[in-house]
Amino acid sequence: MPAPVIMVHGAFCGGWAFEAFKAPFEAAGHRCMTPDLPGHGPGGRAAVCGLSVRDYSRAIVSIIEACPEPPVVVGHSLGGLVAQLAAARAPVSGLILLAPSAPWGDARGSMEEAVVSLGLMSLGAPWFQAMEPTLALFDASGMGRLPQATQKAIFTRMVPESGRALWETFNWWLDPFMSTHVQASAIGAPALVIAGELDPIHGPGSVLSTATRLGGELRSMAGMSHWLIGEPGWEAVATACLDWMRKSRRAAA
Repeated sequence: MPAPVIMVHGAFCGGWAFEAFKAPFEAAGHRCMTPDLPGHGPGGRAAVCGLSVRDYSRAIVSIIEACPEPPVVVGHSLGGLVAQLAAARAPVSGLILLAPSAPWGDARGSMEEAVVSLGLMSLGAPWFQAMEPTLALFDASGMGRLPQATQKAIFTRMVPESGRALWETFNWWLDPFMSTHVQASAIGAPALVIAGELDPIHGPGSVLSTATRLGGELRSMAGMSHWLIGEPGWEAVATACLDWMRKSRRAAA
């Protein structure tokens, strides 16, 4: 029986981000769960205020623990960091990270990450704010590869993000609680880490560092950017994930 799959979305998004991406997994017989992280469903702007990355990971841990067998957890962008934190606390059979945000202590960030970090510092108290998605950030994430109609459809569905969660991720060196620290040795499952060759947010250098920490397999998708779950070429990303899952399952048998 194919393992269940939990797909964890990134910042400003919801489970809807995987509407297309999950289809090949379901066709292969996997039960796919695409939950909204806390504060990202109905509830409005206030729902996400003050939430930590740790709050997000606890929600995913609860879903993992409710599965009849250890699932494969797929995380995109900030969801990739959340997936790592959850996998260190609950048993998973595999971990797939798509352009993941790096955990605490990783200094190989991109210039775009540095810009976001400085922007958050200028806000005063982002821990208590909900950050609205902006067209500038949307464009900076490499979404220009998508057709205009698709870009508009995605942007209109985006929701506010926790300023605290973003601050913990991009300003980790200022976080005395080490909220995004991942104990890699506690993750007892193989990992596949995929980078977009042209990703301006979490580029190949940062993603390589994450893969090395986890002892995971690294793949780089030529000509692709940050939205690996929906930009042109996403089908090849899904195929790479499914092939790796089959190989890992055979190796564990």
